[in-house]
Amino acid sequence: MEEKRNYIWALGITFFLIVISFVYLQVNVFYVYLVAYIWFGFAYGMMLQYGRFCFASASRDLFAAGVPRMAVGVMIGLMFFSIMQAIISSIGLSTFHPAPFGLHMLISGIIFGLGMVLAGGCASGSLYKIGEGNMTNFIAVIFGLCLGQAIFVDIGGIFDKLIPQAWERSALAKGLPEYIIKDGWFDKYLAGYVWNQPTITLAETKLISSTFPGAWKYFIGNSLINTIIPATLLILLIYFTVYRKSYIKKAGRPSLGFGGELGGIWSMITASKRTSIMGVLIGITAGLHILAIGGLQRKFGVTNFGGLLQRMGYPQDTSLMGDVFDPGYWYITSQEAQFGAWLLEKLGWDMHDNIFFGINNGLPEPLRNPALWMSIGIILGAMVMARLSNEFALKWPKGELWLWGLLGGLLMGFGSRPSLGCNIGAFFIRIAGGDPNGWLYGAGMVIGAFIAVKFFTWWTERKMAKELESF
Repeated sequence: MEEKRNYIWALGITFFLIVISFVYLQVNVFYVYLVAYIWFGFAYGMMLQYGRFCFASASRDLFAAGVPRMAVGVMIGLMFFSIMQAIISSIGLSTFHPAPFGLHMLISGIIFGLGMVLAGGCASGSLYKIGEGNMTNFIAVIFGLCLGQAIFVDIGGIFDKLIPQAWERSALAKGLPEYIIKDGWFDKYLAGYVWNQPTITLAETKLISSTFPGAWKYFIGNSLINTIIPATLLILLIYFTVYRKSYIKKAGRPSLGFGGELGGIWSMITASKRTSIMGVLIGITAGLHILAIGGLQRKFGVTNFGGLLQRMGYPQDTSLMGDVFDPGYWYITSQEAQFGAWLLEKLGWDMHDNIFFGINNGLPEPLRNPALWMSIGIILGAMVMARLSNEFALKWPKGELWLWGLLGGLLMGFGSRPSLGCNIGAFFIRIAGGDPNGWLYGAGMVIGAFIAVKFFTWWTERKMAKELESF
């Protein structure tokens, strides 16, 4: 009976999205752009849930339990996505753009890594876990990623006084409207510091582009050197430091030899076929997503969905630059910030007086926000897969889980804004696109996750000791 009910739920959700897509296409053909985001989000959600694909789990499992399954799956996904990115770049349809390089990436990654472990899910993991019925992650997303981020980029006051004078002078020299940077620390941080940092992809460096002309620079620089080689080395590091000892014990031999070591590595990769296969499929799907959006941009003669919103008569949805947040690929957190800002504006808080919403990303109505629909698609895709596998259950947080969900979500939000991305936008996408920034952010995430795992270990042992003492 339960299986039948879950099957009906899965069909109902899918049918709902089909109807929504049909309605959008009937209203205006330009909405095919938004519909593409919906269904790529739906595909991501199904794959994330099926493979239990979560960057917080990757760190937590590795540090707390010595289980490399998820970390290895992430590395495999990176490799395949980098190849897809190289192919798309070579034919001129890439929508990828690198981010300003700097130490802020490492610091942001540490903050985000702390938050994702506390919340029990990274930005993408929290969305798919909401689809499974996990309300701790719902708290993390709504109060942290949505409202927390929106407030974070708009507050001034004491935070404004912490900004170095050099940043403020540099921001003012950009010629931005005075009301934008008058009382907002994040605006001065962006315009006075971040915008001054270089943007890098290995393919565009002089050494790589001159040595490997044409399409080869993408395959050699961005894919091989920036992604495949480092990811392979990390897999080897994980094998020799975490997995090898248990594999030798299982094999019953004191030494393995070269062939045996290769067998051990393969055993680690295939320890969870689900995760490894989903890593491959997520990498390929993320590449197809870029290809689809790049094709639509070429078809409609735009570089951003904001151009289509203006053609449809919604200029109020766009920024002062006429744009709206439209990453062109898999991305999370900025659209959640837009939703939080939209809610706050309904309560009377002006959210257009800052760079993040006013100049860079706009503030569209939720039903006209393609990236937000991608996040909704992730939740619904995960819900369908969870229903089909009978893994859906509403799980309300108990005890301190309320606190961990709220605090973790806030830290993820705070860690994603200075870096202009999260575990997907600042790590996964950037590495595969040839931006070394991604590894810097990833190093920060690992450090933050390690600290959070150690904290949870201490907290759990302390709690158990108190309970035993009371008993």
